[in-house]
Amino acid sequence: ALVVPLGFLSVRAASLLWSILMLASLWLSIRMIAAMHGQEKSQLNLLAYTFSPVLACLIAGQMGLFVLLGLVLFLRLHQTRPLLAGASLWLCALKPHLFLPFSVVLLVWIVLSKRYSILLGAALAFALSTTVALVLDPLVFTHYVQMMAAARVGTQLIPCISTIVRLWISPNSLWLQWLPAVLGCAWALVYFRRHPDWDWIEHGSLLMLVSFVVAPYSWSMDQPVLLPALLAALYRTRSRNLVAIFAILSAVIAVANLRGVPLGNSLLYPWTAPVWLIWYLCAIHSAKLSDGARPERIVNEVTSVPEEA
Repeated sequence: ALVVPLGFLSVRAASLLWSILMLASLWLSIRMIAAMHGQEKSQLNLLAYTFSPVLACLIAGQMGLFVLLGLVLFLRLHQTRPLLAGASLWLCALKPHLFLPFSVVLLVWIVLSKRYSILLGAALAFALSTTVALVLDPLVFTHYVQMMAAARVGTQLIPCISTIVRLWISPNSLWLQWLPAVLGCAWALVYFRRHPDWDWIEHGSLLMLVSFVVAPYSWSMDQPVLLPALLAALYRTRSRNLVAIFAILSAVIAVANLRGVPLGNSLLYPWTAPVWLIWYLCAIHSAKLSDGARPERIVNEVTSVPEEA
């Protein structure tokens, strides 16, 4: 449903429209992320626009930026407009394999908090798009199954941790590629249980990063979906060194792309998602240390006033 309208245009017009939509999705997403954190004028937002996976996604014309927009819309609307928040999950479903632990926690959270409007919004969006697909091609699902069987995606060398795990242990055991996702779902439920005050903007960041790392397959061009988590950490950390490290890592990957390193390279790209996860954990830990030290400094300043007087 997302790409069908492009078929009514010339190649050049369709390419231009697709590029405009990608740029608009990126701009809207970063604006909304910044607004959620009160950082609309922060210069750190420039790091999001120049994030190497974002540039790769724009150059390759991939759907990752639309998936990012769906996630950001959900984060922005889930409290105030749950029906629209649920409908925005349709965009996330363009790449559902990136959201497995995230989806498990989402379903549990909806049931426990009785936010059934989100499920209704998602159901309406899926029903509409499915109806459009069936009108255009009544055998669309049959054709899709045939296409996926012929493509044999599971046997391709896709540069991600799950593929590397399968190749290291038993290359022909495809179930091993799903093992990290299963373990990730189990961890997600424990993580959710430990946070009874669940907040999707705060706690959902780590959940999304882990979901991406354990995905059964993913490409570096899918990593724009990590921007809500990474920007949140950039806003929170007070360490200039960590900000510089983030910029350098992104630049190194961008240079590798521009130098022609194939996106299927199994030496570089499988480790990029874990690196972003490690960087996020370091940035959040640094922010907590800074926040914990501030009250002590305030007490010292207050108690020193009488002595100086």
